[in-house]
Amino acid sequence: MINAMVLDTPIGPLSLLEHDGALVAAGFTPDPREMHARLHPSLRSYDLTAVDDLGDLGKAHSAYFDGDVAALDAVPVRQPGTPTRERLWAVLREVRASETITYGELAARAGLPPGAARAAGQACAQNLVAPVVPCHRVLPAGGGLQGYYYGLERKRWLIDHEAAGLF
Repeated sequence: MINAMVLDTPIGPLSLLEHDGALVAAGFTPDPREMHARLHPSLRSYDLTAVDDLGDLGKAHSAYFDGDVAALDAVPVRQPGTPTRERLWAVLREVRASETITYGELAARAGLPPGAARAAGQACAQNLVAPVVPCHRVLPAGGGLQGYYYGLERKRWLIDHEAAGLF
């Protein structure tokens, strides 16, 4: 079974999906079924059940949006993917709040060859666990904001929120 709750946040409802104590999806949508439909096939077969509370997972997200920008660091995540994507997602979790990197830097930190920025971008595009796997912290090499599934306004808000939470 996959348990789901919707958390109200300053930038809209965040659907959280949990299986066996780990976060399997989190996305800015009021409908957890949207996230369930995007899950890896190994998880999609589990029934989705609405709950009011996901315990520590929900508390960590509430704390993050209340200003504790490190609150999501210890949230357990299960996001199946190719070995390369899983490595990129793991490295992405090491990027601290208020730090930003480029797609090329993400690829390099993951040990991928030069020119693998596109693979890093694809991993970010397939990330189902925002903002815990913080793809919002990845920026194009030329600067500016680009490529956030939930919109550039949310990406900017998350980056600004994390910067403010460190002071």
